[in-house]
Amino acid sequence: MSRLPALGAEDTPDAAHALFERIRKAAGKLPNAYAVIGSYSPATLGLMLDGDAVLAQGQLSKPDIEAIRIAVSSLNGCDYCVAAHSLVGKLAGLQPDTLRQLRAGEATGDARRDALVTFVRTVAGTQGTVDAAVLAAVREAGYTPAQIVEALLAVALISFTNLFNRVNDTEIDFPIPN
Repeated sequence: MSRLPALGAEDTPDAAHALFERIRKAAGKLPNAYAVIGSYSPATLGLMLDGDAVLAQGQLSKPDIEAIRIAVSSLNGCDYCVAAHSLVGKLAGLQPDTLRQLRAGEATGDARRDALVTFVRTVAGTQGTVDAAVLAAVREAGYTPAQIVEALLAVALISFTNLFNRVNDTEIDFPIPN
């Protein structure tokens, strides 16, 4: 059960209402995490949505973005984001076996995407300067500097929602993946 309850419509800041409508239009519903974040900080929710829009217009494919989100969420122990992005990843074309492997931290057999996932898991799971060989491996797999920058943005955005959901213990409103 969420530790920070979503505010009722009458107590939610006016700035959140347009954001909530934007989410409902795009997703068909207002996920619990977004409802709570927007209830307390519409500016934070707006920044998250703007970041997602930047990624959508960038050079990484939607399946790559979702692979990053699933891998980092799994690494961070965020059950909410693992569930949400497993569903979105499926809609983006990731196969069930691939989704399971991403959640488990296993290789998927797609060498290029596996290099990207190894890169982001290393960046998200270590401290200090990332070893040059880690960057070289993702570059050798064919990712451009622009795609690497976007991958880091994807890590930053999902890390925030992972942190929020872990602190909040947000009630999962997506199918739990097998």
